[in-house]
Amino acid sequence: MTAIRGISPDAVECDARPVARRIGLILLETDHTTETDFARLVASDDVGVYATRVEYANPTTPENLLAMRPRLAAAAAMILPGSDLDAVCFACSSASAVIGDDAVTEAICAGKPGVPVVTPALAAARALDALGSRRIAVLTPYLAETTRPVLAYMEEKGFALSGVTCLGFDDDREMARISKAALVEQAVAATSDDAEALFISCTALRAASVVAEIEARIGRPVVTSNQATAWECLGLCGVAAAGPDLGRLFSLPMPRAA
Repeated sequence: MTAIRGISPDAVECDARPVARRIGLILLETDHTTETDFARLVASDDVGVYATRVEYANPTTPENLLAMRPRLAAAAAMILPGSDLDAVCFACSSASAVIGDDAVTEAICAGKPGVPVVTPALAAARALDALGSRRIAVLTPYLAETTRPVLAYMEEKGFALSGVTCLGFDDDREMARISKAALVEQAVAATSDDAEALFISCTALRAASVVAEIEARIGRPVVTSNQATAWECLGLCGVAAAGPDLGRLFSLPMPRAA
């Protein structure tokens, strides 16, 4: 039998972390889109993205969105237990508007104490502020009853709404199937003449990958839910990202470094 040469772990050099920066994602169990967007926009050799999922039942109504709140702490606690994170993103725009940023943060920090929390609604508001856009058009895939809390949230943040379009879907799995070409056309149609920017709400939509195309068509900045959260998460990591397909937002300085 071949002898096994044993070495003490103390004799082996280790890095402080396997990956320098760590971002946690809390996804709806039905989410088809956010992981792929974050893999493209956020993940790198220096930034790891670690996802968990939270129980969720369609249809996408304010009542069903609100029902996720008591489940967020347990979901957060499942992301790399015992390890620090640079941020946790709760990847649901409409739920973050319905539940509220403070309540989302409280719930996530109950499971992952001390971590910065990113929500799509607040990230979008910060992105629009950074772009200097105060009068916005809004496009959502939701029912009208689910769109209203998002509009109220943006108005509370001081934005004037120049036009609102909702596409009437009630299932986030179907929202994810809306073609990129259709998203571009709907975005162009939703942008009113006096809007300074367009906000496309919903992490389920595959809109982040066509931001540059929409901006070229409408001649104004576009902010999408996944684009805005990716931008804020990278800022918390102190990592800059740029690319011709990422939109005007990614040409701006990161919002804040860790």
